[in-house]
Amino acid sequence: MPLRLLSFAWLACLALFPFVVGCKPGGTTVENPSSEILIGHYASLTGPEATFGKSTDNGVKLAVDEINAAGGFKGRKIKLITYDDKSDAREVNQAVTRLVTSDKVVAVIGEVASSLSLVAGPICQEYGVPMISPSSTNTKVTAVGDMVSRVCFIDPFQAYVCAKFARENERVKASKAAILFAQDQTYSVQLREEFEKWFTQMGGVITSVQTHIKGDQDFSAQLTAIRATNPDVIFIPGYYTDVGNIAVQARNLNITVPLLGGDGWDSDKLPEIAGKAIDGCYYSNHYSPEDPSPRVQEFLTKYKKEFGATPDGLAALGYDAARILFEAMERSPDLKGENLAKAIAETKDFDGVTGKITIDAQRNAVKPAVILEMKDGQRKYVTTIEPIR
Repeated sequence: MPLRLLSFAWLACLALFPFVVGCKPGGTTVENPSSEILIGHYASLTGPEATFGKSTDNGVKLAVDEINAAGGFKGRKIKLITYDDKSDAREVNQAVTRLVTSDKVVAVIGEVASSLSLVAGPICQEYGVPMISPSSTNTKVTAVGDMVSRVCFIDPFQAYVCAKFARENERVKASKAAILFAQDQTYSVQLREEFEKWFTQMGGVITSVQTHIKGDQDFSAQLTAIRATNPDVIFIPGYYTDVGNIAVQARNLNITVPLLGGDGWDSDKLPEIAGKAIDGCYYSNHYSPEDPSPRVQEFLTKYKKEFGATPDGLAALGYDAARILFEAMERSPDLKGENLAKAIAETKDFDGVTGKITIDAQRNAVKPAVILEMKDGQRKYVTTIEPIR
């Protein structure tokens, strides 16, 4: 590019973004100490996983309100910008690109779905903007690069938790398991692989592995095939809409064994869809509202007052993700992307609603998981399973 044109482009860049130095990928520096500090959130506020995005956004908002009520960050208010990605990869691309190139946020929070975080991660990495996923559990999410961290546990551990519970807990004590998973979902595929590995290592037998596509409506063929193998439990590592429909159809086929799954079940919509069909079924999750600890109960009280509902695990993770970001901002020498990402990655023993959070060398959170039982439309705490040491 000729020098004259280069200079013109640089001046135009400064005119458009007077508070930011660096318009190219990898260079985002907030310079105006009197302006608001912008953070971004992209989430599925509409679409089949809308409760995931709404709950997470509520949790993030609560944390933002808290820090602003306490005076903000070094006297500057935090402003949250949230975009609806509609559970669509193209929408994610547009939303996150807008957040980092036009809005000039200092950090991005999102997504719940691993497949969507895998779309956003490379964008944040390219532009040097830290991204914290609250709930994406697939191992590939943080492998994108050092700009990407998460505050949830990962699928290999979650699958271990489910296999251990299925094999050892007196409520299930399963020696035979069948699996029905969504072959087009990154989250579902890795949970299936890891559950099968752990369950067989623990001495169990997989009787049948069946597949479906996210959003399918008829599961009768897969469930009929599973019924013929007489399993003690059926592992369904999917999201709540599919799981609810599967549960109803399983009971209609006189399949009475417990269903078991991961944190993708965690939505009030699950019992709305499945009704009694989901009673006596179990899933792994990040926290239980029945936890009596002051941190959890304080969060419950604030959330119910603000939003009139009991927070699910996604809301708790959104809250923890934002609070970890604010805590890292305090430790970081400035708000440059590389320094802030480093501070996030150095988080240790953070007292979160979803447990004591330490970020490991791969920028994953290491912490226990809980098993919840669905009963009369409610999530009931069953047990806690610690990380593998």
